[in-house]
Amino acid sequence: MSGHKHFTEYFKQVSDVLTRIDVSELEAVANSITECYNREGMIYIFGNGGSSATATHVAGDYLKAITFGMDKRLKIICLSDNTPGLMAIANDISYDDIFVEQLKSFIKSGDLVIGISGSGNSENVLRALKLANDRKVETVALVGFSGGKAKSMVDICVHIPINDMEMTEDLHLLCFHAIKQHLINTINITQSGMGDKYNRRMKEC
Repeated sequence: MSGHKHFTEYFKQVSDVLTRIDVSELEAVANSITECYNREGMIYIFGNGGSSATATHVAGDYLKAITFGMDKRLKIICLSDNTPGLMAIANDISYDDIFVEQLKSFIKSGDLVIGISGSGNSENVLRALKLANDRKVETVALVGFSGGKAKSMVDICVHIPINDMEMTEDLHLLCFHAIKQHLINTINITQSGMGDKYNRRMKEC
């Protein structure tokens, strides 16, 4: 297959899958983030590999943007970012426990836990989601393929219905960006009027 044909087909598949994403799932995630913010809870987000990169991006992006200019801030932490802690837990305990062991130190009622897994079967993601469920803390998963085990064990699941890891990861980040823009236009503009200022600032960067 030529490069041109491959790229055209790749983008066509991504475009086709976009039309099959259930946007009500995105709205449910946005509502859960808003509710967590209103009750001053903490959001924990995590994943492996490309999903780890997505989690890091989302934590930084949401922290900066959603409550820009406001006194009451969105609280979000990426559990994939503490490299020494991750390596210590993986080496001394188990790689399967790298997220759940961190959550045990912080999680409390009113928080929100978001796990990202292309397959929906990453054991370390599942263990963290199970702890949250056991503690009666709301859970969200972003998955691809068939949804894996995560799909049926969380309160809200955003499912990318395609058997391709790269496209799943592409669309997970797109979903998070769509949610972010919605939250800027609800939490921020509604409560402080700073959303417009943030949007203007982005045009200058």
